[in-house]
Amino acid sequence: MGLVVQKYGGSSVADAEGIKRVAKRIVEAKKNGHQVVVVVSAMGDTTDELIDLAEKVSPMPSGREFDMLLTAGERISMALLAMAIKNLGHSAQSFTGSQAGVITDSVHNKARIIDVTPGRIRTALDEGNIAIVAGFQGVSQDKKDITTLGRGGSDTTAVALAAALDAEVCEIYTDVDGVFTADPRVVKKAKKIDWIAFEDMLELAASGSKVLLHRCVEYARRYNIPIHVRSSFSGLQGTWVSSEPPVQKTQQQGDQKVEQAIISGVAHDTSEAKITVVGVPDKPGEAAVIFRAVADAEINIDMIVQNVSAASTGLTDISFTLPKTEGRKAIDALEKAKAGIGFESLRYDDQIGKISLVGAGMKTNPGVTAGFFEALSDAGVNIELISTSEIRISVVTRADDVNEAVRAVHTAFGLDSDSDEAVVYGGTGR
Repeated sequence: MGLVVQKYGGSSVADAEGIKRVAKRIVEAKKNGHQVVVVVSAMGDTTDELIDLAEKVSPMPSGREFDMLLTAGERISMALLAMAIKNLGHSAQSFTGSQAGVITDSVHNKARIIDVTPGRIRTALDEGNIAIVAGFQGVSQDKKDITTLGRGGSDTTAVALAAALDAEVCEIYTDVDGVFTADPRVVKKAKKIDWIAFEDMLELAASGSKVLLHRCVEYARRYNIPIHVRSSFSGLQGTWVSSEPPVQKTQQQGDQKVEQAIISGVAHDTSEAKITVVGVPDKPGEAAVIFRAVADAEINIDMIVQNVSAASTGLTDISFTLPKTEGRKAIDALEKAKAGIGFESLRYDDQIGKISLVGAGMKTNPGVTAGFFEALSDAGVNIELISTSEIRISVVTRADDVNEAVRAVHTAFGLDSDSDEAVVYGGTGR
């Protein structure tokens, strides 16, 4: 048997009973002959509680100290999990991100992994131990400061370790049974997907699907690490994310590959805001100056739309979406660049939502786009922005319309399940 990396989210280790349940699953994998590396998140809402506490103490904490605080949550989880495993008669060693060799850049709160040097993990495995690693964290290459990878960063930690250790698979354990055609918290009849290609999963993740972080899938695709998304609360098979579909054994037809559906799913995101730069001179270079100001502020943008220039004024409007958390920073950056750009004003709107339809077969099925917009029209949902790729259509609507829009599109494309409703085992959704 080969090496397996398992990652457990906060809802899986939310309390003592959850930690003991996870420990039994890990020991079972060890008994089956695998070398096991486990990446663990903070317990339940610990990270959110630490953020709330920091805000009460200091409205603008330094990035270095904020990272030092947040990494405490994962350290608690890893130590408790190692204790639980030892109580079951197996040896385990816990490691922080820096001890595990997760090397990052120096951008606090959203660092990117530069390299993974898992020498201590290898030694622990060779000695017969189960290695427990704190997710979401690393150490900066230059200053040797503790860093965090941003929300959901434990997924990225797990895949990065799987790549560095040449693991057979990276198992992501969460509070649902896999990747669904929509968020089961919103669409009760969502179907579980048996297999999905890296490309489709990247689009779903980028469009708001919270099961896997976009960076995690990107890393897995680059190093061709299969991901198995499953629940720590059940023994069911989950969703495989890989470059090639897995082989499925059937009694009548023998071995056959799992087919990919035309439509993979419907994703939504209510964590974005929209900025409209009003009255931009319609001449070469203006858009470049706008987006250079945003880029220099280290802000990622998503959808962009430029209106047709008004013939009488020679001015146009440019709208783009970005994370709500970066809204104030983006406005400040654009205001500083106003003199060089010459726009009239800025409009900020954080009451928006994004709905995306994703599927590899969309580009060869001409009725998909029409069906998507018809479903939104029938649901009375107004569209503000539109963006497309070969395997995705995204629109921005009012935040209040998002849930209804997701359900309408999901039903319109025949994605509703006829069987039992999708189960969400835990998690508060904070």
